[in-house]
Amino acid sequence: MIQVSDRVSAIAPSMTLAISAKANELKAAGERVINFGVGEPDFNTPDHIVQAAKDALDKGYTKYVAAAGLPALKKAICKKLKDDNGLTYDPSQIIVSNGAKHSIFNALFATINPGDEVLIPKPYWLTYPEVVKSCGGVPVFVMAKARHGYKVTAAQIENMITPKTKMLIFTSPCNPTGAVYSESEIREIAAVCERHNLLVLSDEIYEKLIYGGQMHFSIANVSDRMKELTIVINGVSKSYAMTGWRLGYLACAPEIAKAISSFQSHSTSNVNTMTQYAAIAALEGDDKPMKEMIKAFGQRRDKMLEMLDEMKPLGLDYVKPDGAFYVMLLCDNLYGKSYKGKKITGSMDMADLLLTEMKVAATPGVCFGDDDAIRLSYALSLEDMCEGLKKIADFARECK
Repeated sequence: MIQVSDRVSAIAPSMTLAISAKANELKAAGERVINFGVGEPDFNTPDHIVQAAKDALDKGYTKYVAAAGLPALKKAICKKLKDDNGLTYDPSQIIVSNGAKHSIFNALFATINPGDEVLIPKPYWLTYPEVVKSCGGVPVFVMAKARHGYKVTAAQIENMITPKTKMLIFTSPCNPTGAVYSESEIREIAAVCERHNLLVLSDEIYEKLIYGGQMHFSIANVSDRMKELTIVINGVSKSYAMTGWRLGYLACAPEIAKAISSFQSHSTSNVNTMTQYAAIAALEGDDKPMKEMIKAFGQRRDKMLEMLDEMKPLGLDYVKPDGAFYVMLLCDNLYGKSYKGKKITGSMDMADLLLTEMKVAATPGVCFGDDDAIRLSYALSLEDMCEGLKKIADFARECK
C-alpha cells in the first residue's frame, strides 16, 4: 500500500462532498433540485470584463509574466485599496494568486511554523483549519455564538492567546454567517492584536456584498502598526462574478510579500495572463453591473428573511446577516424529532433529509463547526429561492 505524506493525511475531506454527490445523482436522474449550497454569484461575468480577456488573447498576451502579477494589475489593486479601504501599499507588497484561497495558503505557508497556533472564529469557512494544518499550524477555535450575532469579542480573543499563538484569521463579512463587524468592534480586536504582536489574516473577499447601511472597515486601517501586522486577502471572484477566473490577491508587509513572491515563483508562477487583464478591467471599469448584482442580492436577502420569519413557529430561526450571501438557519429545535420515521440528530441528518425527501440542497452547519444550523445561500434565482423555502417550511411542519 502506498503511503501518502503525513501533512496530506492530516487534512480532513470536505463533509459537503456527500451532499453534493447525492444532489448530482438526483439531477442526473432527472429530478429538479433547488440548490441553497452555492457559494458563488449566479450572475454572468460583466461583458466588459470578458471582452478584456478576449482582447488580451487577440493581442497575443499569452506568455509568462511576473510570478507575483502584472505590474499594471498590481497598480490597479493598489489604487483600489487606497480608494476603497484607505490603505497605501507599494506594488511590491501585492501578490496576485490563483484565487483568494491560494492567497490564504501562501500567507499561512509564509508565516506559520510547526506548532504555531492560529485563532479561528467559529463558525468558520471550512478551508481555514485545513490550510492551517497543512502548513504545520494548530487551529484554535473561538466560538462566535448565534445570540451574539455570530461575532467574537476582543475579550474572547485575548482569553485564547497563549505563548504559541501566532495569528488570528479574521473575516468580515463572514462566510458562513454573513456577520459584519462594526468599526468599533474591529478597533477593539485590533488593540488586542497589537498588544500581543499577533499577525492577522484579514479575509475581505465579500467586502462589496454588504446590505442595510452597514459599511466595510478593514482591520489594516486601524493604525500603521496594525497594517504592518495584517495580511489583507481579497479578489475578484465574489464582487465581480468571476469565480471561475481564479484570481485573488493579498497585500502585506514587504518582508512577507518578498517571501511569498519567492515561494509562488517556484510553485505556480503567474496567474494565467488573460485573467489578469480581465481583472484590470474589473477594477478599473464600469461598476454598474456590480452594483446591480449587489442590489439583487439585497432584495433576495430581504425576501428570504421575510419568509424565514414566518417559519419561526415551526422551530426554525436565524441570525440576520449583514453581508455575503448566506443565512445560517438554526434548526436544532428539530433535533430529536423525526420526518416520516427518520430521526434528525444533527445538521447532517437535516441536510440529508431535505435533499432526499424535499429535493432541496443545503450545507450542514457541522462543516463550519456549528452543528445547530444549516447554511442557506441566496445566490440563486428569487423564484427558486421562494420555492425552496416553502419546501423547507413543509418539511419542518411534518417533523414530529
